[in-house]
Amino acid sequence: MPGLSKPRAPVAASAPRARLIAIEGAIGAGKTSLARRLAAHLGAELLLEQPDDNPFLARFYAEGARHALATQLCFLFQRIDQFRDLAQPDLFQSGTVADFLFDKDPLFARLTLSDDELQLYERIYATLKPQAPLPDLVVFLQAPVSVLQARIERRSRPYERSLTEGTGARYLGSLVDAYNRFFHNYEEAPVFIVNCEHLNLADNDAHFQLLVDRMTQMRGMREYLNAEDI
Repeated sequence: MPGLSKPRAPVAASAPRARLIAIEGAIGAGKTSLARRLAAHLGAELLLEQPDDNPFLARFYAEGARHALATQLCFLFQRIDQFRDLAQPDLFQSGTVADFLFDKDPLFARLTLSDDELQLYERIYATLKPQAPLPDLVVFLQAPVSVLQARIERRSRPYERSLTEGTGARYLGSLVDAYNRFFHNYEEAPVFIVNCEHLNLADNDAHFQLLVDRMTQMRGMREYLNAEDI
C-alpha cells in the first residue's frame, strides 16, 4: 500500500529520530498517559486506541469467551484503519506516538480464543499485517499485577472492574506473562523496556525527563530503565 513502511531490518532509533514510536504494556501500565505526554514533548502526532468505540469490549469483560472473537476482530480492524490514516507521508514528517503496537494484537487473541476461532483470526491478521507500518522504537512499560490493578481501580472504567478479582485477575496475570514473553523474543524494532512500578511518567517531571534522556541516548536494540536509575 503506498506510503506505508515496508518490512526492514530493525535499526536502533532514539526518540527524536523515530518517525513512529509505539508505547506498549499490559492494561493499566500507563500507555496512553505516556503517549500523550511524549507526543506533546516531541511535537508529534498522537495515535490512540479507541476502546470505547469497541461495542463488544464491555460484553467481553462481563461474559468472557462468548464475545472474545468479535472483540478481537473489532480491535484488529480498528487498528489497521488507524494506521491507514498514517499512510500519507506528511503525517510522518513530525513523527507519531501511538499507545499501541499492531504486532501485539495476536497476544490477546491467543489468550481468549478457541482453536478454531484463533485459526480464523490468524488468517485475517496475516492478511492485514503487511498494511501496518513497523515502529522505529517501542517503549514497553512493565509493572507487577498488583500495581496494574491499583491503577485500573483508580481510573474507574466500569468494564475493567472485573480485572481486579477472580477470573479477571487471573486473566490480567496471564496477560502480563504473555507481554513479557512477547517482548523477550520481539526483534522487529528496538525496544526500550521501562520498569514503571515506581516511576510516575505522567506527572513526575524528573521521571519523564529521565525517560526522554535515556531514549535520546539509546543506541542498542534493547535497553532498560528502572527506578534505581533515578
